[in-house]
Amino acid sequence: MGKGEKKDAEAKQVVATHRKARQFYEILEVVEAGLCLSGPEVKSLREGRASLDGCFGRHEGRELFLFNTASQPLDARRTRKLLMSRAQIDRIGRSLQTKGLTVVPLEVYFRRGWAKVALALARGKKGPDRRDDLKKKAVAREAAQSFKGKYRG
Repeated sequence: MGKGEKKDAEAKQVVATHRKARQFYEILEVVEAGLCLSGPEVKSLREGRASLDGCFGRHEGRELFLFNTASQPLDARRTRKLLMSRAQIDRIGRSLQTKGLTVVPLEVYFRRGWAKVALALARGKKGPDRRDDLKKKAVAREAAQSFKGKYRG
């Protein structure tokens, strides 16, 4: 096995992303967790049939669950257990006690053959916060365009 092959094996293959998560939530921290899946669910994930829209995480007991995930067009949305270390679960559980914080999945992917999910500890944005973000993006885009024409190499 050469160097290039090892990097390809460790690269992640993104299956699904939650595109609106960064729009509606302020991302405070991102962690990686494993997904507890059955055989047909793994197959549908590998085929790219998954949706994270409307998905959220919840701390129940001493475990963390991902609610409202869909892995197939025919599959009803269901709850999946997240696989993390006890220390990570307890830390996220304590963080969720803070008012306004939630767990939102950002993307589902495969790394080294295992299904993983990138979870974000996030705070919901209000209307004015979203408008401020749009203004900042517009200003940055205009600045980039104005510099683009002036400095040619």
